[in-house]
Amino acid sequence: MQYRRDYTQGASYFFTVVTFRRVGFFNTDEAVNRLRSAFKEEMARRPFVIDAIVILPDHIHSVWTLPQADADYSMRWRNIKRSFTQQVAVSDRPAVFASRRHKGEQAIWQRRFWEHRIRDEQDFSNHIDYIHYNPVKHGYVKRPVDWAHSSIHRYIRQGILPATWGGDGIVIHDSIGHE
Repeated sequence: MQYRRDYTQGASYFFTVVTFRRVGFFNTDEAVNRLRSAFKEEMARRPFVIDAIVILPDHIHSVWTLPQADADYSMRWRNIKRSFTQQVAVSDRPAVFASRRHKGEQAIWQRRFWEHRIRDEQDFSNHIDYIHYNPVKHGYVKRPVDWAHSSIHRYIRQGILPATWGGDGIVIHDSIGHE
């Protein structure tokens, strides 16, 4: 059975994007800033809303909402990946396998990504919680607020979540992830 992506105009999607062989390309603030720059460039070309995001050393989780007349998240991800890759010094890139070289690929990203179309408000909320709790799940921090590269800080500033959210040791929607 062949997998088909769901392209629904104006929909919200949860994504998991992973680096090649789980190399920690996002271990520094400088690298995260390069990734943010890649997102901003693509958002200027093809607008979309980042409802939530967490950037971990070797993967990204995010929920995006696309414009009403647009469903092309694959092109957006391709451009974000390309822009980030171009900002990584050639000397910092892992060796490229012949199969990747033949396709003009670098050894920075896994070829594919996971996407899930958000079905309803509860599904949206569960995925946002999963994103914000992910650094705790992986053992990077004890509380979601302690992870710098997360949209949880925006949610706290806007009064959507308290700063103590997820910090009481309760596992939040652990079954959602596709890593």
